[in-house]
Amino acid sequence: MVFTKNTLILALVCFILIQELEIYSGNQHMVAAGQIDCNDKCNYRCSKASRQKICLRACNDCCRICNCVPPGTAGNRDLCPCYASITTHDEKLKCP
Repeated sequence: MVFTKNTLILALVCFILIQELEIYSGNQHMVAAGQIDCNDKCNYRCSKASRQKICLRACNDCCRICNCVPPGTAGNRDLCPCYASITTHDEKLKCP
């Protein structure tokens, strides 16, 4: 019976350790604690947009809600599911 309890505790500690390592694995698009710098991320995200002011406004709104901005100047929305799921009243994607 002691072996089972020790095994369970060891498995739980390993699970927690794995979760912590995934959070701090260097993924710069997702942050475990605290807010990311939305202005810098959105400035880069919108740097090639034809309508930068509109892009920046939408990006910063989405960033504040999701605490995440996909990498690059376009696409990669799958790396930030919350960002990709926000829509306008017309059911169009809000986030650039």
